[in-house]
Amino acid sequence: MVALVLPPQSTFELACAAEVFGVRRPGLPSRYAFTVCAERPGAVPTLAGYDMVVSEDLTALDAADTVVIPGMHQREEAAPPAVIEALQRAHRRGARTVAICSGAFLLAQAGLLAGRRATTHWRLAGELAARFPEVRVEAEALYIDLGDIATSAGTAAGIDLCLHLARADHGAAHAAHIARHMVMPPHREGGQLQYSTAPPADPPPPSLAPVLDWATERLHQPLTVDDLAARARISPRTLARRFAGQLGVSPGRWLLQQRVAAARALLEETELPVETVAVRVGLSSAANLRRRFRALVHTTPAAYRRSFGRPVHAPGVRQG
Repeated sequence: MVALVLPPQSTFELACAAEVFGVRRPGLPSRYAFTVCAERPGAVPTLAGYDMVVSEDLTALDAADTVVIPGMHQREEAAPPAVIEALQRAHRRGARTVAICSGAFLLAQAGLLAGRRATTHWRLAGELAARFPEVRVEAEALYIDLGDIATSAGTAAGIDLCLHLARADHGAAHAAHIARHMVMPPHREGGQLQYSTAPPADPPPPSLAPVLDWATERLHQPLTVDDLAARARISPRTLARRFAGQLGVSPGRWLLQQRVAAARALLEETELPVETVAVRVGLSSAANLRRRFRALVHTTPAAYRRSFGRPVHAPGVRQG
C-alpha cells in the first residue's frame, strides 16, 4: 500500500491511512506494507508548517496493490502530468485507488471518476460537481467503496473509510482491534450522513454514548428501540431524532448493525454453530441471522466464515 503525497500535504489525512495501515500494534499481525511516495523524493511541505522527508518517487506506485491519495490541498491547480500518468497506470494495472477528502479532485483530474459515484468533504462537494460534471457526487455520504475506487468525506470520515477497507480485506475482528487501539468506533456505515448542517441555536442534546455503550454490552438480549429510549430516559421519538442528528441512522438500524458486527466477530474468532452465533447477538435464529447478514454484508455467514474465520487445525499437530 502506497500513499501518494502532494505539497502542501495535509498531515491529518495522511495520518488516517498511516494509523490504520502502517502502525504495528501489539497482538495484531501486520497485514499491510505501508509506504509513502511523492513526485520527487525529498522534503515535502505540509499544512502543519513543517517539511516531511519522503524517500520514494512515483515508481513506488508501479507495485502498489492500493494507492491512497490523502487529500489534495491545491485542488484548483492541475496536477503534474507525471502524477496523473502514474495514477492512471496503477489503476489500469488493477491497483485499488482510495481518495480521502479532497483527494477525490486528483482522481477526477485523472479521469478515474467519470460516470461513477464519489464523495468528498461536504464543503467541497459543490465544487467537485461543478468542475467535474461527469462525476456523480454524493455530497452526504461518509464514504463510497466501488471496489476499485473508494472516496471519503473529510477528516474523521477518512478513518471510517480506512477501517472499512481493513474490515473488507481482513475481517471485522481485525478492524475492530485497530479501532480499539485508536479509541474509535469500529464501524460507521458509508451511507451515514456527513455533519454538514448548521448547528442549532439551542444547546446541543446530550451525547448518546452512554446508551450506545449500554446496548453494545447487551446485544445478546432482545433489546428494542423502546428499551434504548427507556435507558436514555427520553421518548422513542426523541431518541430517533438524536440518532438521526448524531449518527445519521435510526435506532433500529444502528442496533441491527451492531448485532451483525458482533456476529462477524464471532464467525471470525470462534467455531460456534451459526444458530448459537445468532442467539448470542440477539438475532434469535440462524434463519434470521442469514437474512440480516446477507442484507448488510452481501454474503452468507458460512461464506464469510470461510473467508475470514480462523483456520481449523487438526489436534496434536503443532503449527510452526
